[in-house]
Amino acid sequence: MSASPRLLPLILLFALLLGACAGPGARQEEAAAMAAGEETSDPFESFNRAMFTFNEKFDAWLLKPVAQGYDFVMPELIKQGIGNFFRNIIQPSIAVNDLLQGKVAQSARDTGRFLVNTTIGVAGFVDVAKPLGLEPRDEDWGQTFAVWGVGDGPYFVWPIIGPRTLRDTFGFGFDWVSTPVTYVEDPYWKWGLYTTDLVDTRARLLPAEKVLEQAAGEDKYIFIREAYRQRRRNLIYDGNPPKPKFFDDEEVTGPSDRPPSTPANSLPSGPTRE
Repeated sequence: MSASPRLLPLILLFALLLGACAGPGARQEEAAAMAAGEETSDPFESFNRAMFTFNEKFDAWLLKPVAQGYDFVMPELIKQGIGNFFRNIIQPSIAVNDLLQGKVAQSARDTGRFLVNTTIGVAGFVDVAKPLGLEPRDEDWGQTFAVWGVGDGPYFVWPIIGPRTLRDTFGFGFDWVSTPVTYVEDPYWKWGLYTTDLVDTRARLLPAEKVLEQAAGEDKYIFIREAYRQRRRNLIYDGNPPKPKFFDDEEVTGPSDRPPSTPANSLPSGPTRE
């Protein structure tokens, strides 16, 4: 892992080239397609359904029971602290993605949130920044690529990782490289942290299971696929996605139509951990 930091300049250069090559056209086409209600590009549906079934069984046989045990044994205060810690260590990456999306003021706030929680909040275990008005935000490399004009690409379901578009798959790789846990050299600590984060995240989703089962209907795969797409779209547009296009002569709200509340230092073309 000692050579890994040397990859960061190359990764950033690749990301910048990717954004420059994509241009605004891809993002405009994607905005039009999504606003028109077109379905997710899913050319590998057979593979994806197989992976979806595998993930369902992995969750039912291993991950969920472990998460239930974790939820039962751990005091609520400790669980909250663990969640705060893992949310805090990705704050530097969030702040960098803010900058790459042109959100300078938000980057400053997220940097301040990290500094406050890391110091006063005891390495992030206590979220003292939130009462101060520094709310947690969710920015990642997939959202940054979208702001740069990179299209969704095909939909994939990966083992354990779960649903991703092609764009978010690359984004996930960049997120992984920019996460401090990646550079922990001791494999026991590293995989212990990865596992704890995974189990803690799964435990937080336990209360939502019944709602998901009721809402999914007959085809859970399709429901989750479209729910994933809509959630990512909402994140990309900071909660203000383009309005649906109901008639052919209507203009689809493009990426240049940022909401009035967006800071002036955001890019004109402009996707937590709780």
